[in-house]
Amino acid sequence: MANRDLRNRRRKDYGYILEYRTRCIYNFLYDSVVNTYLIENCGLQPPTSSQYGLVVHSHSDYFGSIAFPAVAELALRVNKLGKSSVTYEIALFERGVEEVKAVGEFVHVFVNRSTKRPAADGMNTSIRDGLQQILIQQSKL
Repeated sequence: MANRDLRNRRRKDYGYILEYRTRCIYNFLYDSVVNTYLIENCGLQPPTSSQYGLVVHSHSDYFGSIAFPAVAELALRVNKLGKSSVTYEIALFERGVEEVKAVGEFVHVFVNRSTKRPAADGMNTSIRDGLQQILIQQSKL
């Protein structure tokens, strides 16, 4: 996706928003919003769930900075939902400022806790159902 398209993202383009006090690096913030969503909306219990997400890819495009004590708003959506993988898009906003400061991509592959391999039947239904709530339907060219 072209940077000019990402620069035009707004809060309304995302299905979930988490406020976060700034003081950390961006990838940590991205991990926080994804895992908070999974815990609150997908039934994930990190220490005990039969499956968990392994990060297999991440990157960010930076457009501006925010600094402590500003409050970050992390916006999350799912761009692609596969059998055992999910591609998230995370946008970083500063509270009260409409322009996006960064847009990142984060890919999880859900694996079985015991084997550390993707399950033959894919991710758990509760995880999939929760992720579908913020899945963006994209047109195919």
